[in-house]
Amino acid sequence: MKKVRLGKTELMVTKTSFGALAIQRVDMATAKSILQNAYRAGINYFDTARAYTDSEEKIGAALGDVRHEIIISTKTAAKTKEDMIKELDTSLKNLKTDYIDIYQMHNAPALPDPKDENSVYAGMVEAKKQGKIRHIGITAHRYDVAWDAASSGLFETVQFPLSYLSDQRDLDLLDRCEAYDIGFIAMKALSGGLCGSAKAVFAFMQQHPYAVPIYGIQRQRELDEFLELDANPPVFDEEMKALIEKERMELSGEFCRACGYCMPCPVGIEIPTVARLHLLVTRSPYQPYITKEYYESLKVVDQCLHCGSCSSKCPYQMDVPSMVRKQYDKYLKFYEEHKDESK
Repeated sequence: MKKVRLGKTELMVTKTSFGALAIQRVDMATAKSILQNAYRAGINYFDTARAYTDSEEKIGAALGDVRHEIIISTKTAAKTKEDMIKELDTSLKNLKTDYIDIYQMHNAPALPDPKDENSVYAGMVEAKKQGKIRHIGITAHRYDVAWDAASSGLFETVQFPLSYLSDQRDLDLLDRCEAYDIGFIAMKALSGGLCGSAKAVFAFMQQHPYAVPIYGIQRQRELDEFLELDANPPVFDEEMKALIEKERMELSGEFCRACGYCMPCPVGIEIPTVARLHLLVTRSPYQPYITKEYYESLKVVDQCLHCGSCSSKCPYQMDVPSMVRKQYDKYLKFYEEHKDESK
């Protein structure tokens, strides 16, 4: 499989890499099978996080015996140096390893103060000196944080959302990382499921050789699809460009990226799903969304407290309750038009 140099880390990672957030949604046996099949097919880079429930454990169980043949990145959302050290030790145990290739600050709200000897970042520097981690990275959903991180001299990798729905400033960030030789790890390559064509996603990523997309995979058929695309890369032709432009126009303006940082909701609204609901039912198989049971489960939206908690945590600084309401109202109309199909 084609490999890419991940910036100044000098790590050579497969251009088609594995985002392991999604495997927390499947059982251990299924996850092990998918991970091992990915490894056997040639994928050598797997990205996870301490926050992804049992994702690390599944990687350790599936790939612990080939640890030195793969590259692993994980993340810490710790707020203190003490907690970061504990999280790192947990990650090492879960992953069945004595080192992490890339250890990342998870969704950092701001850059760390490198002079603060008691910070999470200071703990990461110490861990690197001890050999527990080999490279320090950062993940961000806030553009300003990612932009500044690229030139800060503190990090060797930046992980940020990138898809064919991205605007020019996201591509500018990619160029900035390349200029500073910072490895660029592209999350949300399918934009939380809003990108309607995996073929177009793959073709788009091939136009940006410096980016390393970590595709979220939880089913064997999804892995098979990306392996087939890797083996037979689609042509980025005028038809492909037209498809992408059409989807960009349809999704112009604000839309939920499904990062999940708005959660949990105090009344139980599944915000990342509801905030994209009408988009999902009009861009993917909608049958699961029009059952009576699913319709009834969504009535919790009417209990929204407008407390502002979700908006305050949104890294894109969007009016989340308004977005949820608009998508829900559009869904209700769609449901009335299609509900008989579920009978």
